[in-house]
Amino acid sequence: MPIISIFRSMKILITGAAGFLGSHLSEKYVGEGHTVYGIDNISNGNLNNIRTLLHKKNFKFIYDDIRKSDIYTKIPNDLDAVIHLAAQIHVDRSIVNPEETFEINVNGTLKILEYCRTNDIDKILFASTSEVYGSAQYVPMDEKHILGAQHPYGVSKIAADRLCYTYNETYDLGVDIIRCFNFYGPRQKDTGYGGVIAIFINRVLQNKPPLIYGSGEQTRDYTYISDVINAYDLILKTKGNPGKNGINFGSGSEISVNKIAEVIIDKSGMNNNQKLKPQYLESRPVEVQRLFADITRSKELLNFKPMISFENGIEMLIEWYKNFKSELWTF
Repeated sequence: MPIISIFRSMKILITGAAGFLGSHLSEKYVGEGHTVYGIDNISNGNLNNIRTLLHKKNFKFIYDDIRKSDIYTKIPNDLDAVIHLAAQIHVDRSIVNPEETFEINVNGTLKILEYCRTNDIDKILFASTSEVYGSAQYVPMDEKHILGAQHPYGVSKIAADRLCYTYNETYDLGVDIIRCFNFYGPRQKDTGYGGVIAIFINRVLQNKPPLIYGSGEQTRDYTYISDVINAYDLILKTKGNPGKNGINFGSGSEISVNKIAEVIIDKSGMNNNQKLKPQYLESRPVEVQRLFADITRSKELLNFKPMISFENGIEMLIEWYKNFKSELWTF
């Protein structure tokens, strides 16, 4: 796939702009001189994540909900690209409130697709997820793996994923369906419905044990946030739609939850305290047991190559927690 090499200033809409990934992408494209329209209702995102952007002339923040029709009058109809990240992304919350999850993830996506269709926007990046696959039936998991999600969140993302594909086929819309496996890094939520790695680090640095649900032998494929940003950037700046029917991004390796806890304790320097050991709790219902990405397609089509090893990523994230997180949350 050819990469767009000549710089031109773009108008980009990012939904979920104050979230973990959305804030990093907003920061990147504002820094490159593009005009970013960021939508977020702050139900999961945080204004602290984008506080350095709010005064920028080329960052236009819209505090609203993508499901409301009237917000689209606040956005220009000549956008160059849309990056749709806004979603209810938490498995446990989806089990508690499946109706809310489907309303946000499916109907919200439909609103975005209709906006793009009626305004002839032909570069749309949709954040699907590896959770659409469910537990691995074989490894590594390529894009042909069965869509066998085991919980309401995963099923809602299957519906949105296939809705995007339908718009590609029916309207020739140009949606890239991005199936990132698990990722981590600065700004990820570390309490409540947060990310496992962020929660573990937050607890360990307070000399509290990581809480592991089940045996801890369940595995994930983790990618550092900078590699995920690169993945989205490759898609955005590539002509055509290499992710038309879904494209995987990950590290191409798997790691158990037990190993994650071990690495975090070791890298944090807390391993000298022999009492700091993981605490095991009852298994979560319908938890995916194994995820392991086959990234052959993204390598071949986009020359995608993860650059940050898991251990280096953990070291960088712990350093961020020690030096920067306290500043971030004083907004």
